[in-house]
Amino acid sequence: MDSLLVGTFPKSCSYSFITTTSIAGGNLRRSKHCATNNYHSIASSCAPKASRHKRKIQNECNILRFWQPSLNHYCEGVEGQSKYQECNRKFAVKAAPEQSFESEKNILDVVKSSLDAFYRFSRPHTVIGTALSIISVSLLAVDKLPDISPLFFTGVLEAVVAALFMNIYIVGLNQLSDVEIDKINKPYLPLASGEYSISTGAIIVVSSAILSFWLGWVVGSRPLFWALFISFVLGTAYSINVPWLRWKRFAVLAAMCILSVRAVIVQLAFFLHIQTFVFKRPAIFSRPLIFATAFMSFFSVVIALFKDIPDIEGDKIFGIQSFSVRLGQKRVFWICVTLLQLAYGVALVVGATSSCLWSKVVTGLGHAILASVLFYRAKSVDLRSKASITSFYMFIWKLFYAEYLLIPLVR
Repeated sequence: MDSLLVGTFPKSCSYSFITTTSIAGGNLRRSKHCATNNYHSIASSCAPKASRHKRKIQNECNILRFWQPSLNHYCEGVEGQSKYQECNRKFAVKAAPEQSFESEKNILDVVKSSLDAFYRFSRPHTVIGTALSIISVSLLAVDKLPDISPLFFTGVLEAVVAALFMNIYIVGLNQLSDVEIDKINKPYLPLASGEYSISTGAIIVVSSAILSFWLGWVVGSRPLFWALFISFVLGTAYSINVPWLRWKRFAVLAAMCILSVRAVIVQLAFFLHIQTFVFKRPAIFSRPLIFATAFMSFFSVVIALFKDIPDIEGDKIFGIQSFSVRLGQKRVFWICVTLLQLAYGVALVVGATSSCLWSKVVTGLGHAILASVLFYRAKSVDLRSKASITSFYMFIWKLFYAEYLLIPLVR
């Protein structure tokens, strides 16, 4: 059709229609306008031939009008596809940081969950008690201000780290031996809840014991090493379920284990570690050291008795003959309160007989306040509520911490 029109019309007509047909592949609106103008020019310049070709031009214009919507739709589709691809690129760029953020968040959640499980596995109230007791007893070896030196801090740090590893071994071994009991008494512990497998707990326990003995050996302090060794033996005998051991089944043996470690080993061995190994001084048993050992003997017996009061249900099922099972919760509760009040009474006497005025005032007033708070809290405990009993047990540990703040002030 293009060749026919070119051969028939003059140049003006040929140019006009070529322009029209070329625009059909691109600018459709412009092509319609040009076709209409060219039609009028053809009618004026080629009048004799207009009648014959008028119909053909109209047909061409009709064809252009017919194809225009399809071409417009195609162009819009191409434009839309490019916009879709651009959106995809923007989404990909935007999604990548979001996915990275989600991945980092998941990693942080896993780390926080792992730390929380280990925190509960290590029994933090015992860890805090161990650290405070060693620091407090170490301060009893300080005679004058220059004794508080980098050498002193190094010796205390070595003792604390080694003892904390041993502490984790003892409480971890107890949990490994009491998984079924803890499912009733302490279901929030990692082994009882299933957060830790038995193999995971065993790895932590064995690693802690090895690290504790390794550090004690590297330091080279005999008092420190013997403190770790005796704690290891008594802690193992207390928990492990083998013939002739698992002394926690017997109330007196269980109390003796806790008393030996908390009252005797901690006070004497760690004091001698600082006194003889760090300061290179002869071993002495000063008045404050004797007071600390006697007072903590009362406190250790109270902890040994009271810890079984909230656990009476599981102990009955598994045949653990604690004092709470044998004597009842209420009687053991008030025995513990009475023993602590007696200990505070002894502390008031010791403080009153001190030759140092500031020590007399601080230790006397401090022990009087602690005794009053103890009596007030004891009256508000609901012995029918496990939560109330457990809360009071944690309060006893706070009194334990407070006493180690007062012990270095006894002079």
